[in-house]
Amino acid sequence: MMEEENNIEEDDAASPPVRTLHRQRVSLQKNSVCSRSYFMVVMVFFHVYIINVIALLLYVHYNNGSTPSTPNLDFSRRDSSHKVSEASDAQTPADSGFARDMYLPRIEGIRVGHVQKVSLVPGKVHEMKTLSLKPLLFEIPNFLSGEECSVVVRLAQLKGLMESQVMVPEGQEELNQQLNLSPEEIFNFLDLNQDGQLQPHEILTHSRVRDGIWLTSENLKEIYDGLKVDQDGNGLLSLEEFRHLRSDAFQHFLMQRGVERSQLVRNSRHTWLYQGQGAHQVLQDLRKRITSLTRLPSSLVELSEPLQVVRYEQGGHYHAHHDSGPVYPETACTHTRLTANTTSPFQTSCRYITVLFYLNNVEEGGETTFPVADNRTYEEASLIQNDVDLLDTRKHCDKGNLRVKPTKGTAVFWYNYLSDGRGWVGEQDEYSLHGGCVVTRGTKWVANNWINVDPDYQRQAHYQQLVSQQQEIQEQEEIISELNSERHTETHQDL
Repeated sequence: MMEEENNIEEDDAASPPVRTLHRQRVSLQKNSVCSRSYFMVVMVFFHVYIINVIALLLYVHYNNGSTPSTPNLDFSRRDSSHKVSEASDAQTPADSGFARDMYLPRIEGIRVGHVQKVSLVPGKVHEMKTLSLKPLLFEIPNFLSGEECSVVVRLAQLKGLMESQVMVPEGQEELNQQLNLSPEEIFNFLDLNQDGQLQPHEILTHSRVRDGIWLTSENLKEIYDGLKVDQDGNGLLSLEEFRHLRSDAFQHFLMQRGVERSQLVRNSRHTWLYQGQGAHQVLQDLRKRITSLTRLPSSLVELSEPLQVVRYEQGGHYHAHHDSGPVYPETACTHTRLTANTTSPFQTSCRYITVLFYLNNVEEGGETTFPVADNRTYEEASLIQNDVDLLDTRKHCDKGNLRVKPTKGTAVFWYNYLSDGRGWVGEQDEYSLHGGCVVTRGTKWVANNWINVDPDYQRQAHYQQLVSQQQEIQEQEEIISELNSERHTETHQDL
């Protein structure tokens, strides 16, 4: 560097080279000025860009609502919302009525036996274990404290319990006339394998669902003999033999014969406990905990069924069943049917999620069975084969694929429906078939919280809109009533 400075000083002694070097220095200073200006412009645009990105993120955050992040819980919100956004872009509000702005996140099961930690109450971390993938089923020990379990039981006892099993009243002929179904159409509906004959398991499945009476193969033979319908005595009903039967013939025959409690589909007592504003704090806390667990919108949880508390005495049971049935275009959900403005003879409860709580330790029996959990396939006809009836929780509960032992404070929950791939309710998950094994000793207390969601997004959105409007009207009426009361008080004081 010193040599270069010396060279420059020596060159300064001669005039011509000096002029040349001065020109080059001026040129370098101009380039430096241009570079500095360009740099300042780029930085300004960069800062504006960053500010816009931050503003956009804040806008999205406050419009979607902030949800607390839970460690080790991946609900795939980003992927599902991306898929749903594509579907919603294809549907304009004019075509679909309500824009898609509500989605149903699903917890990933990962694999059977996988344990993930969830934060449901302040200062405590729960462990959630995957019990099966079909259905998507989880178990959470210590979901309720011992004191909370006792409070729920006492509240149910104070309110009083009623018989859970209510048989369908006679009058199936009127329903068939309303549906306008001929005997041939009913026969074809019952004939699952379409072989032209009704086998015992095809009759049993239908009669159990419709009549609420648990028939066995022995009962069926007795009914055939009593009604004299199986003329050839082969245990099968042809179409000609079926035509001689009234649709309520089985129920009418059994009612005359007499039905014991053990012959019912369900042998228990239950009651319902309100969990909304003004309810016991334990019940309100329980509903908030369920909202945190399922990560569903609070509006869905709040508008769902109340808490059902059930007591099974010794000998009590609940044969295998689905909590919610399949939904077809002509089917109405119980909770939204009034807003659908249509009349349908088919109704189902549309219970998207079941959360089951064990409120005590059972001395013996009383497990919750999932007969076909994680089966490779599901076939209704294969549930009753030879002498094994997987639906019968009194005789063959031990034959099921999965059984959960009732432990005080433990909760299990599962999805009764699959996802439609767009963030909403899809088809029924047939693997969610479950039942309550017979209580062989002691008493069993459980509670159920069901989250009701209509697979028809428009009906669900319309239902929630009407409820919200009704709540606003009630709030306005309460405010007006309070103002009138204050004015009346002030007038009275002036007088």
